[in-house]
Amino acid sequence: MAELGLDDVFIDDITLPAADGYPLGATLFLPRGTKRHAVLINSATAVHRKVYRGFAGYLAKRGCAVLTYDYRGTGGSRQKSMTGYNQPKSLVGFKASMSDWAAQDVTSAVAWMRERYKALPFAYVGHSFGGQALGLLPNNTEISRALFIAAQAGTWKLIAVPERYRVYAMLNAAVPLTRAFGYTPGWLGLGMDMPKDVFLQWVSWVMSPRYMFDDKNLAALQNFPNYKGALRALCMSDDRWATRPAVELLCSGFTAAKPEIITVTPKDTGASRIGHFGFFRPEHRDTLWRGAAEWIEAAE
Repeated sequence: MAELGLDDVFIDDITLPAADGYPLGATLFLPRGTKRHAVLINSATAVHRKVYRGFAGYLAKRGCAVLTYDYRGTGGSRQKSMTGYNQPKSLVGFKASMSDWAAQDVTSAVAWMRERYKALPFAYVGHSFGGQALGLLPNNTEISRALFIAAQAGTWKLIAVPERYRVYAMLNAAVPLTRAFGYTPGWLGLGMDMPKDVFLQWVSWVMSPRYMFDDKNLAALQNFPNYKGALRALCMSDDRWATRPAVELLCSGFTAAKPEIITVTPKDTGASRIGHFGFFRPEHRDTLWRGAAEWIEAAE
């Protein structure tokens, strides 16, 4: 499994059981030498874990045991069809919501890492929804450091103009199509295919002024104040989705922590753009990746 920059890292594709037993596709990255930190990377909405492969391998080379995984119904955590070679099963009728992703999948991934690496400082990396999920976890007290990458309270009114109007129109157009199809097709422009109720819950949050914080049925919001670890949130100045006000709104939910919000500009890294996904491009190995790793490693 030798790859550019990963030839001295042990990489193993595994199956991780969610809290209810659902099998999640996951990848474990281990250093060849001594393990000094444990890191869990939590994906953005409808983003395959392979997007984080380079960053995970970089952390592993520096002595971290790193786990990436896919939420149920997406990527390697989507069930296979009974017919056809390695074809995904239809998501029509598949039961999962965004709050299920947090309660069943992310919670289990945290527990899995904590159980296996009890003696190591444990860091949580959350990209977009992956950062949002931290506040919903009943076991977020197990985490000593959380690094948010473009993680925000994604209400449409805090998306940059004119992107906010495109997103508003796109999501509203996708709702009837999702109901008709029984799932959200990736070709609508939202990444991978998504289970229907994941998308519909997400849209309800996006259309609310304070995103998930306005969801009166979301009992897991009570877990936000339980997180008391270190929290650093990176905000990319050219990110149209995770704008500074949206990042600040998400961080305001962690009332027992002292979030450190850092705005990063493309000029800071010598790049022409970063945006919502650019942090994970290999060109940032010696800038953003190194800075993130050094912050994670500060928990000795």
